[in-house]
Amino acid sequence: MQKAINACTLAIALVALASFAAGGARMKITSSAFQEGGNIPSKFTCDGGDSSPPLQIAEIPSGAKSLVLVVDDPDAPSGLFTHWIVWNISPQTNAIAEGSAPKGVQGTSDFGKSGYGGPCPPSGTHRYYFKIFALDRELNLPSGTKRDQLDAAMKGHVVAQGELMGRYARKK
Repeated sequence: MQKAINACTLAIALVALASFAAGGARMKITSSAFQEGGNIPSKFTCDGGDSSPPLQIAEIPSGAKSLVLVVDDPDAPSGLFTHWIVWNISPQTNAIAEGSAPKGVQGTSDFGKSGYGGPCPPSGTHRYYFKIFALDRELNLPSGTKRDQLDAAMKGHVVAQGELMGRYARKK
């Protein structure tokens, strides 16, 4: 009986460790501008001021060395469309003010520029994911790096992550 309990305890510990190593730990990213699954106000889109919404980040692991912010749209006609990428954000960052970028290194979005590019779907309602990742290191990537290079550099270094999804449809 004791062997079965020990084996079970070991199995649970290994699953927890594997989950954590694979980025299974959860962080929270929220916005005072919209709720999870809610509509993103037009002021944060191409139809408004195209400024970034306020974001709050919580439950950052104590061992995190840096944060990465990614905003993307999986519903774009050409597939996943990246609206904003920023890395080497201080793990002490728990808020990003409306219309501002966190201190870090900005990459090139699929709009071909750095900085936030708001929702601007060509038709229908699209989902926009604001993702936060805690890493066990800083990334040695130059400003202007594109998403695929960022994803490759992050591989194996994510210790926690969280996401906030908002929706937007343009008014005709």
